[in-house]
Amino acid sequence: VQLVESGGGLVQPGGSLRLSCVASGVSPDDFYIGWFRQAPGKGYEMVACISSSGRIRNVLQSARFTISSDNAKNTVFLQMNNLKPEDTAVYYCGAPAYTGMPGCGVDDMHYWGKGTLVTVSS
Repeated sequence: VQLVESGGGLVQPGGSLRLSCVASGVSPDDFYIGWFRQAPGKGYEMVACISSSGRIRNVLQSARFTISSDNAKNTVFLQMNNLKPEDTAVYYCGAPAYTGMPGCGVDDMHYWGKGTLVTVSS
């Protein structure tokens, strides 16, 4: 399994970004992908997970963040709206080793992408 994130960058407070995670080595009918982040000087924080069946776990419980997927393209998105400076972080996507009954936590993510940096600043 390989995961490649993209879509990060510099955005002003209140702006939006959509991150993408392209997964290879997973089946379009059987995957489980999560987004998590690491702010400067802080630990990892889980954001949300989505399965190939569309089941979503919104761990961060933020209405500003929406996870979605395009199964045909093995791609998972993270739409981030009304961004705040505290959202500045490296955003990673990850996948568990097995898709059956996976948890949605950083410790559940066996495969990681290299991350994409999101900087929210004026």
